[in-house]
Amino acid sequence: MSILSPKASAPSDTDPYQLERLAEELATREKTHPALSDSQDGSTHDLPIYIPLSHENPYLSKESFDVEAFLLSRSHTTLQDLRTELRDYLATLKEELVRLINDDYEAFISLSTDLKGEGERLTSLILPLDTLKSEISISKAELRAIEDEVIQKLERRTMIREEKALLHLLLKISESVTRLESLLSIVNPNQDDDPIDYERFKVPSSNTLESSEERSPANKAKHLNRAAAEYMQLLYHASKARSEHCAFVDEIQWKIDRIQSSLSSDLDALFASTLSAMVGDAKPSELEKNKILPDLTECIKTYDVLSLWRDAEEILRSVVMRPFIRKTVFAGALSAPHSPLLPHTPFRSSMGSGFSTSSSLVPPRTPFTPFTAFSSQQSAFPSGLGKAKSPHSRLLDDSDDPLAKLYTQILRFVERDFSNIMDIAEKVSIKSRASTDALEHERRRDGPGFDIMANVIWNELGRAIMDDLGSMVFASGRPDEFRKNYEITQAFIRSLEFLASSAQAVRSMRAHPVYAMFEKRWQLPVYFQMRWKEIVNKVEEALVLPAEPSGKSSTSTDSLLTPQATAIWIALTACWSAEIYIPELSHRFWRLTLQLLSRYRVWLNEVVQDGPFTSANPINTGKISEANSRVPTPGLPERHSIDATSTDESLLIKYVSLIADIKTLQSSMMTLWNEEICVLLPESEEEEENDDEPKPQDALENAIGPIVALIIPMSSTIIAILTERCAVPLNAVKKIRTDLRAKANKQLPTEPHPWVPSILRPLKVFFGISGKDGVGAILKAEYLSLWSRQVFENVVSISLTSPSRYIVQVSTLKKAEESLRRLKRGTKSTTFSLFGSNNTTDADSKDEERIRAQLMLDVEAFGKDAKTLGIVPEDSEAFIALRNLVLLNEREVHFKRKSPYHSA
Repeated sequence: MSILSPKASAPSDTDPYQLERLAEELATREKTHPALSDSQDGSTHDLPIYIPLSHENPYLSKESFDVEAFLLSRSHTTLQDLRTELRDYLATLKEELVRLINDDYEAFISLSTDLKGEGERLTSLILPLDTLKSEISISKAELRAIEDEVIQKLERRTMIREEKALLHLLLKISESVTRLESLLSIVNPNQDDDPIDYERFKVPSSNTLESSEERSPANKAKHLNRAAAEYMQLLYHASKARSEHCAFVDEIQWKIDRIQSSLSSDLDALFASTLSAMVGDAKPSELEKNKILPDLTECIKTYDVLSLWRDAEEILRSVVMRPFIRKTVFAGALSAPHSPLLPHTPFRSSMGSGFSTSSSLVPPRTPFTPFTAFSSQQSAFPSGLGKAKSPHSRLLDDSDDPLAKLYTQILRFVERDFSNIMDIAEKVSIKSRASTDALEHERRRDGPGFDIMANVIWNELGRAIMDDLGSMVFASGRPDEFRKNYEITQAFIRSLEFLASSAQAVRSMRAHPVYAMFEKRWQLPVYFQMRWKEIVNKVEEALVLPAEPSGKSSTSTDSLLTPQATAIWIALTACWSAEIYIPELSHRFWRLTLQLLSRYRVWLNEVVQDGPFTSANPINTGKISEANSRVPTPGLPERHSIDATSTDESLLIKYVSLIADIKTLQSSMMTLWNEEICVLLPESEEEEENDDEPKPQDALENAIGPIVALIIPMSSTIIAILTERCAVPLNAVKKIRTDLRAKANKQLPTEPHPWVPSILRPLKVFFGISGKDGVGAILKAEYLSLWSRQVFENVVSISLTSPSRYIVQVSTLKKAEESLRRLKRGTKSTTFSLFGSNNTTDADSKDEERIRAQLMLDVEAFGKDAKTLGIVPEDSEAFIALRNLVLLNEREVHFKRKSPYHSA
């Protein structure tokens, strides 16, 4: 079939070859197939160009000529033409070769002429070359001998210079040893193994070479600092000499070891005596402390110079920390009275603990406040006891617990006796790190710098708590006491970290093996198991009870009505309450929260499936948006299958309570998430890196979604019951015909029937509009409009399972009148009468008019009554159909009155 019109396809006299049609077809083809047309850049597909053979042909310029590839490239050429091309190309080559020979022939002939006699001249030049070669060899040998002699002399001088420097180094080592022995009063080398008496630092030695002023008690620390600096220089020189394999260093190594032992012993004795004078039983005054602090600083500097940080920490443990721990932390420390180190009057308040299920619905909750991390900005406190305290110490000060009092006493001791020491050590370490050389790096033991908080304070304190108080502090079998001890201990640790001199000290403390052992002793999984059993058992006990309201007022939207929802909410809030929640168990409590919601959903599903209308409406437990969805109406069975009205009433009360609890639980759970859970739940690194990973809030919404979805089947059941109750008065519609015919007054009715307002009265009673609180009054604000429209539609619309519907009743009335008319007349209706008869008597016509008028009054009264519930009858297709049915009948009556054929 031609795509052109008949006029275009017919040939014309002016265009016998139909060129215009061909041009149009070509243009259409180019538009349809762009590949056949020109490209966008305007280029066209050219026909293949014949390329003759030349030197640029890639197949002829290859090192190895491939016959097959060449023939394939000329596949478009016949053998005769190819032979002709090759002969032409051969002629071209010969012509070029002849031209090349002719061009270079003259130069070639002249070159041969110019080279005559050059051989003899070259032979004459070769003769003196052997003589020159021998002379050059002799000169080269003499120069090499002179160079070797010079190198040997330079090497001897370098060796002498190195030996001289080594001798100077050995002299420095000998002088340093002598000087150190003089500074440390080491006179008799035969007594190197005897221990040094600590009393020597209390009485000036007579063997010292220094003046009595320099050896005075006020300058002991500086004296040892100078000795330490000299000793470090000795070690440096000795290491350089040892690298040269000097036997002298090995011979005097015993002296170096003796110097080290004497210096360490003297330093330990001085440091111990200084600490005893500063933190001993005899409390020094502030003036005396200010005099002792310089000696203490010099001692710490000396320890840092000698890289003997662990020795200094051992002195601190043995002299300061261990005696205090021995007096403070012991087996009966929690039962013994505590006397504060300093006058202190804390604010006292009782600490509530435990999981209470009081008579109130939701017990007063204290939101958990996580411990703040140690800030790197926090530094050492100012000297003195009036400095700022840790914000976590308030929990210890305000508690009457013996453990809190013990921790407070320890904190005051650390603050009083260790703050200055840690500050001095931190400042010395900072200066030392800036000027540390490679030798000091090699001589470090157990890490660089002082670590007093970890190795002194926490090492002794953590071991003492675990060994002496472990059975009372780590009592995981008593969850309330365990939780209180854990909270107090964590506050104590954070307060202790607040007293640290730097953030690095806190990190070292947390990395200490004793800290790891201390954290493991808490047995947090055991605590969680006990809390889990405590929470879950109460929930399971509540779920066994019947799903009935607990008797509370049903008008409040902020309270839970059923004991099951109350138990679930108390369990959910208990997981994140300050009395139960522990940050390290956040992931476990989060999983328990989701499990509780899932358990409540399973219980609700079982309750809803036991309803009488569940089989007609399968439950969809998926995540839906209930507010924007229309509640489906199940097929309503006959009411004869329900035992009694009391059963419906109890079912309404139960479902209304469950729906109200679901809505309250949903809003309360999201509030709990926004205010507490999202703050307490730590964010994982995977969630921060990958935005596509599921978020905890999504998991919570997925857990609440199926619970909210159960509102739909329960709403359907409620609507079904209300529909059946509202449809009961409609049974009076079929009595309109007999009542009107039996009345003596044959006037048209002017008032609707009294039973019309009773159609929607069950709905008003349910929502409490009739004046008293109804069963569904608590759901009035949210579901009044939605359920009223559904019930109104169900009452008016046609139902195959229930005949008690308004349209069905009117249709039944029409069929009854038509049957009566046929019985009286014996003929079928042939006109447009309401009930299909045009041969009725005047009496029958008046009865029909009264029936129609009464139906119209009832329908209009029913529509006005629906507006009181917020229903717009004009938006209901079923009500429009009902009213159109009545209005159509009235129009037919009016037509019969006006028609001239009516009398016939």
